[in-house]
Amino acid sequence: MKSDLMRQFDGHISDFMDSLIEESASLEPAPVPAGFSPPLSDKERNKLSEFDSLSLSFLSELFEVNHIRTIYHMFIALLILFILSTLVVDFLDEGRLVLDFDLLVYAFGQLPLVVCTWICMFLSALLVPYSLFHLWSQSQCGSYPRLYSLLFGSVFLFYQAVGLGFFPTYVVVINSLPPASRFIIILEQVRLMMKTHSFVRENVPRILAWTKDKTMAPQVSQYLYFLFVPTLIYRDKYPRNPVIRWSYVATKLLQVLGCLFYAYYVFVRLCIPQFRSISLQLFDLKAMVLCVFNSILPGVLVLFLGFFAFLHCWLNAFAEMLRFADRMFYKDWWNSTSFANYYRTWNVVVHDWLYYYVYRDFLWMSQKRFRPAAMLFVFTVSAVVHEYILAVCFGFFYPVLFCLFMCFGMMFNFILHDQRKGPIWNIIMWTSLFLGQGVIICLYSQEWYAQRYCPLKENSFLELLKPRSWCLYHPKA
Repeated sequence: MKSDLMRQFDGHISDFMDSLIEESASLEPAPVPAGFSPPLSDKERNKLSEFDSLSLSFLSELFEVNHIRTIYHMFIALLILFILSTLVVDFLDEGRLVLDFDLLVYAFGQLPLVVCTWICMFLSALLVPYSLFHLWSQSQCGSYPRLYSLLFGSVFLFYQAVGLGFFPTYVVVINSLPPASRFIIILEQVRLMMKTHSFVRENVPRILAWTKDKTMAPQVSQYLYFLFVPTLIYRDKYPRNPVIRWSYVATKLLQVLGCLFYAYYVFVRLCIPQFRSISLQLFDLKAMVLCVFNSILPGVLVLFLGFFAFLHCWLNAFAEMLRFADRMFYKDWWNSTSFANYYRTWNVVVHDWLYYYVYRDFLWMSQKRFRPAAMLFVFTVSAVVHEYILAVCFGFFYPVLFCLFMCFGMMFNFILHDQRKGPIWNIIMWTSLFLGQGVIICLYSQEWYAQRYCPLKENSFLELLKPRSWCLYHPKA
């Protein structure tokens, strides 16, 4: 009887393994509904057949698999639960359904001023760098080319520092814009500064070598296209798709809007109730530790929402409208077993800019003798820019992200390097990432409320730099 049971058990195991193999072999991309990638018409398909296959982002390809698409549905279900919980709580507290979005209205306040500021920034980024470059390129054929290079180079640096650097920051600070409006202006400021630098950096060597290969200067239409296209590396031509799928564009923009409301409910249900009560307490280490761990869930959700909304939906929408075929805005960073690989694959658009114009240029100037110093310089530039964005947008200086970048980021970059393979290292990477998000959400949220509840003791520069969340908070009278 024992042998019969063993044979039956082996038979069941064999059948189970065969079914698993058949199922894994059948995991081919399923037909994609309109909510993910609208199907092409016969006319569009015929046009695409003349070109290479459409370049898709990683998530666009993964969402073609039903099993992966189910994870997307789970996040939608979680959003529905957030909405329901908010409605139920408001009904129990107020006795009625409260459908207001005061937080969103506040965060995106003064939008007309934001739009006017962006138009001024964009027009200046279009006219000033191109005009300076065009005049400089003509001066290279005459006498004193080095003097003109020094002159136009100084004017361009002055424009970068004042026109794109000081002016948007001044508008943000002097008008006391709310956080989301500040993020729009400051992120556009950084983007335009990186794009104008790339345009000059890529075309100056071509003009200097003009007498050798007779290279023509880029046209203004090429520069205008570059200012809109979702890449930070200038090229005269980019791979283009022959058609625009407007239904795909509308879907991606709706997903961005959905992520915005998702983040709203995350803050309303998970962040504001917790930090509003903590902000009225004394600074306590035990409460700080509990706050960090309680902030991991909202921090992770904000991380996923920011990645999906901007790096996937927003950039893909603009790429589709501009027929931009290279959709490699990110890679499979979630499979990283090292932080070195995570930094390279999380945001490919920014990584390429840092690699070409910071890392490689540093090696070129040092004649490839200081590679560790070049890596340290890249981390420093990235940390300073990230901290600058948060400091201006939040309205206070609290270098949490800078310390995480320069201390733990550098350390993990060398400890969790590319030679670390295996699932355990991916688990360590995710654990560190989750904990870091909890620290960021906790500390910045505490400081946000402390700035409002804890008044300055004296108007000094050191007092402005001191985190107010380290002192006793007093509620407003």
